[in-house]
Formats: sequence, C-alpha cells, structure tokens
Amino acid sequence: MREVLDSLLKWWEADVPVGLATVTATWSSAPRQPGAAMVVGPDGEVVGSVSGGCVEGAVYELCREAVETGEPRLARFGVSDDDAFEVGLTCGGTIELLVERVDRNTFPQLPALAQAIADGHPVALLTRLDDAAHPPATPATEDGAGRTGESLGGARHLVITPDGRDGTLGSDRIDDAATDDGRGLLAAGRTAVLHYGPSGERRGEGLSVLVASFAPPARMLVFGATDHAAATARIGSFLGYHVTVCDARPVFATTRRFPSADEVVVDWPHRYLTAEMEAGRIDERTVLCVLTHDPKFDVPVLEVALRLPVAYVGAMGSRRTHDDRNKRLQEAGVTDAELTRLASPVGLDLGARTPEETAVSIAAEIVSLRWGGTGARLTATDGRIHSD
Repeated sequence: MREVLDSLLKWWEADVPVGLATVTATWSSAPRQPGAAMVVGPDGEVVGSVSGGCVEGAVYELCREAVETGEPRLARFGVSDDDAFEVGLTCGGTIELLVERVDRNTFPQLPALAQAIADGHPVALLTRLDDAAHPPATPATEDGAGRTGESLGGARHLVITPDGRDGTLGSDRIDDAATDDGRGLLAAGRTAVLHYGPSGERRGEGLSVLVASFAPPARMLVFGATDHAAATARIGSFLGYHVTVCDARPVFATTRRFPSADEVVVDWPHRYLTAEMEAGRIDERTVLCVLTHDPKFDVPVLEVALRLPVAYVGAMGSRRTHDDRNKRLQEAGVTDAELTRLASPVGLDLGARTPEETAVSIAAEIVSLRWGGTGARLTATDGRIHSD
C-alpha cells in the first residue's frame, strides 16, 4: 500500500472518493503479495497494481462500482494454466482482493496512518473483511480472468501502533483481540489475515481481519568505507533497506563517497554496533555486511554481530582470510555454533570480480536466505519458482 498512499491521501484531503483494491490472499505463484494495492482515482487514473496483468481491467471496474455504491466487496480471481500468462497470474495463480470506497467518512484514520508511515514509526492497518471471507473462485473466462465476489456489510478499519490504536472493527472484544495479534505481526513486519469468531473469539470462524504491517524499512549496516561498501550500499538502497555505512576513518567515511547511504557514521564498527543494539535499533530483519577486510576492525565487530538475533552477517575476504579470521574469533571466545551464522566468504558463487558484481553476489545471498532460495539456476530446477 505504500506505493499508492501519497495519491490516496491527496484525494482524501480533496474530499474526493476513490476506489481501493487490496490483495488479501494469494495461492500458487500470484505475482503480488497480500497488502499490494491499486487505487482508481476520480478521473479514472490508476495508481499501483494488484497482479501485473489484465486482471487489473476487471479490478478497475470493481473499484468504480465501489465508489458509486459505497459497498465494499471481496472478489477472487482465478485463472487456468492455459490462460495464466495472458492475464499476468503466472502458473495458474489465484488472488483474493478487498475492493472498497475510500473517503473521509469510510476511512477517517488515513491521515494518521500516512503520517506514521512517513515518520518511520511502526504502524499497522487492520481491515475487517467480515464473514464473506472466502468466495469460491471460478475458472478463467475467455478474457482470461474468472472472478466471483460477495458484498460485505461494511469494511471497518483500525490503525494500531505499539502503544495505541484509532478506529474500530466493530466491538471492543474484536478490537482487543485483533490489536494484540496485530501487534505481534507488526513486530515481525508481517502482513496476514487473522480469523475470529463472530464476536471476536480466537480460534473461531466467520470473521476475518487483514493486518497490513508498515514497519520501518529493515536496516543494512555496512562496515568499511571501501569501493565494495559503496556498491553494496547502492544495491541495499535499491532493495529497500535503510543503509548505514560505518568506518572509524573520517577521511574515508564521507557522505560524498557514499551518496546512496541513508547515514554515514564515523566510529569504530564494534562500538557503533553495540550502541545501536543497546538503543533497540537492531532487529531480526537487520543485515550486517562486514567489508573492512582488516582484522583490527572486523574481528571486534563480528564478535558482537554473531551474538545478535539478526537476519544476516556476512564478511568479505579470501579463504585464507576467512580461516585466519575464524581462528581470531575463536580466540576471542566466539563459539562454533555462533561461527556457523557467519556468511564467509560473503555472497553467492557468481564469479563476481568488480565491486558492483560482488554487491550483486552479496544481495543475492541475502535474498536467497530471506525467502529460502537455493541459489541454483532456475533452468536447472523443477517445481514451484517461489517457496512458501
């Protein structure tokens, strides 16, 4: 939803109703994930995407209809394998969407949501899908898209933060249960659909709530003010990370040398990392790239890093450097179990030589670990392309 938020807020502030379609669930290899959104503006302008194919044409009409009637609805689009390519839902994918009218009356919490996201504060949008949560899918028609849908009694919204909430899903009991569960998803930066009984009972059925989490961007900490660090900072920014470059040498650690970084810090890497940890600015999504290639820098910072619950710790160096560094880390008290978390030599085997190619190799390893990829060529594999 981030990609449509500016346009959505612009029309909201102008008091102009628009149609909003949000992906609530996907099956097989649908190209967009839950939370992806598309807005149809008052002049027919389309912002965002829910599938990348001609399903958008049908969703466009549903959005226009929602603006006219004011009635939210759920729709499911399914395609056969034969028609999958033409509609953009690859491999026979299926998506389910919530389509609703957005204006000042239906979504009064929108400005607060937009402000929290703009400020980088963790926030989640909870949308009640009511009890028409699973309309059956139909096969693809001649134009490639098959859909069914049911009108909802009225979508309700609840905006939650780690310590507050605004709006309602219909009752205090539902709000309390969804807030507790939603904060768990928000802490993990996850988007999902929660299911409750009609009155908000956990483990019940009949009421579904879409939780769209907007956690601040995950962090990439790059240690070492080198050419490889500059290339890694660029690709980290491209992937959506908040990138910090840290080096103890002020002559090298400058914003001019690292224009792609969000921050350039002059400090000893291990001291900076310890301070960020103590301040609570390191989480399980954080990735650490140690590119200093110097024992006096990389051993102390790795001693700290390998004991943190982060997503990735990679260190640059030859195999000889790797062996020497592991010996130094063991002498510093790092255990064998902690050493197994170290990606070293850093990156996937792409045959990379230049700093830019090495950065691609590092990014490929991070993406592979995040989504459970093998790093193998897809032409040499069978089965589904995307893992669960």
